[in-house]
Amino acid sequence: MATGGLPERTGASPIRPENHGNRPEPVEAPPAVGRLATALSRLRSALGAVSYPLVLPSADEARRVGSALTAQLEDYLLPRLARLDAPLLVVVGGSTGAGKSTLVNSLVQAPVSTAGVLRPTTRSPVLVTHPDDVQWFGRGGLLPGLTRTGESSTAADVLQVVATPTIGPGLALLDAPDVDSVVDQNRKLAAQLLAAADLWLFVTTAARYADAVPWELLTTAKLRGTVIALVLDRTPVDAVAEIAAHLGEMLTAKDLGNAPLFVLPETELDQRGLLPDSAIGPMRIWFAQLAGDAGARNTVVRQTLDGALNALGPALDGLAEAADEQIRTAQGLDERVEAAYRTARTTVEEGLRDGRLLRGEVLARWQEYVGTGDLIRNLESRVGHLRDRFFAALSGRAAPGQNLRVALESQLVTLLRGVAADAAEQAYAAWQAHPAGAALLEPDLQHASADLPQRADRLVRDWQQWVLELVRSEASDKRAVARGAAYAVNGAGLAVMIAVFTATAFIPTGLEVAAGAGSAVAAQKVLEAVFGDQAIRTLATKARTELLDRVEKLFAAETARFTERTSPVRLETSHGTLLRQAAAEVENARKELALTGSGS
Repeated sequence: MATGGLPERTGASPIRPENHGNRPEPVEAPPAVGRLATALSRLRSALGAVSYPLVLPSADEARRVGSALTAQLEDYLLPRLARLDAPLLVVVGGSTGAGKSTLVNSLVQAPVSTAGVLRPTTRSPVLVTHPDDVQWFGRGGLLPGLTRTGESSTAADVLQVVATPTIGPGLALLDAPDVDSVVDQNRKLAAQLLAAADLWLFVTTAARYADAVPWELLTTAKLRGTVIALVLDRTPVDAVAEIAAHLGEMLTAKDLGNAPLFVLPETELDQRGLLPDSAIGPMRIWFAQLAGDAGARNTVVRQTLDGALNALGPALDGLAEAADEQIRTAQGLDERVEAAYRTARTTVEEGLRDGRLLRGEVLARWQEYVGTGDLIRNLESRVGHLRDRFFAALSGRAAPGQNLRVALESQLVTLLRGVAADAAEQAYAAWQAHPAGAALLEPDLQHASADLPQRADRLVRDWQQWVLELVRSEASDKRAVARGAAYAVNGAGLAVMIAVFTATAFIPTGLEVAAGAGSAVAAQKVLEAVFGDQAIRTLATKARTELLDRVEKLFAAETARFTERTSPVRLETSHGTLLRQAAAEVENARKELALTGSGS
């Protein structure tokens, strides 16, 4: 390969070494640093509390961004804020086969990072630092989730730390995996390492510098405020000027025109696999100056840290909106279910008003119980005689009373089962029409609960017993009922139940006429004869209210089969607000600290 010089863009570097010495004098951190650290810790807790469980277009992206922000807080922001004077971390990243490892080895003049021959390279990242700085990088301040080792490894969660005096103290180079690796784990690790960089040294080649993936990451780094330098590797000598100019135009178009650009021409490697000094020497000198200038390093650290903090706001706004969308969607899904079961409750109420429950078996058993014929024909003129016949029936015709009670139970249970089945189907269909709802469904939700028939049976039987207890309590001072004992209570209770199955005040209208209004009026007259006009109205109203309350609880349990699936979201109703509050607290603390001197 041909050799050539190293052109460097005039005025490209924002770094101005001023030789302030290698180690600044230790100073006590200002209170604003502590307040910022506290705000960042609260933000980390807020991020960890949000899960975005519903399947929405914004959810996957929110989880990805939230995870990335949490990693950056833990890997970089919090540990870097705790030690602003810690060594500068330069992460060397770039495309597959760009020569990152060769560049790192050449900069430190030793084969510390094994260059990958096969692609994709699966070894662990390698961090090269001065022996004086091993304690800082070896103890896991930065990137605490990576296990430190002194040996080469293929594990994704391992960071190989290599100490060499050929790199100046105060600076470390980290050889990261390929940003465009075909291995997903490598790409994720590369992104994690780049987010922990004080300075990102991006390496590309003359053949790959226009690829989309690296430019996406460069844009991300710019948005985060990370200080960036670029290396254009393996550039044909006769095309150095042309390619460098084109890359410069691309950088300017992306608002990266001030990033230092180093162009390495095509050249032969020496026996150790290193670039010749003619190619790498100027870049090595540039890094040596940076390592030796504490003030310049501090400027880079503060610029990148402030940029990363400033970039939190827009990202957190997006996460807060995604959290709010989860709540709105969950509420909408719940409303679809509740609407279906409101319809079910309305159907039951209408069934108690329109007389449909007095048809068929219930009507036949009621007429059998009290007797029709003379009872209905003489109803108006012979109330006293009706009362006598009523109690005679109570004392001598227990079987018809039992049959009536069973018929009442069966009719109610049939109604409840039917409307519950309809409501389940409607709720299921409503959720199925929404992507987030469809993802929560299971086949058994399309039907009422398997044990609903048993619960409906128990509901009706318990309600019937409640009515009898109500009658017994209300009739405690009625001698007529007292003389009839249990038979009288049962008979009065059955009449109350019949009254519940009709419209208010026993006025026969509409379907009630066709359903046997005469029997309803008979029930009214019997009860009025025993309890009085107002008492029977009160009894019927109480019994109807109690029945509907029990139905409400039955349907609430059915509703919960759906809404319990959205409950994780309802537990997060305040998370959007918490994220915004945490973001505002971080931003206020960032401005107060004024890392770059401007406070803006």
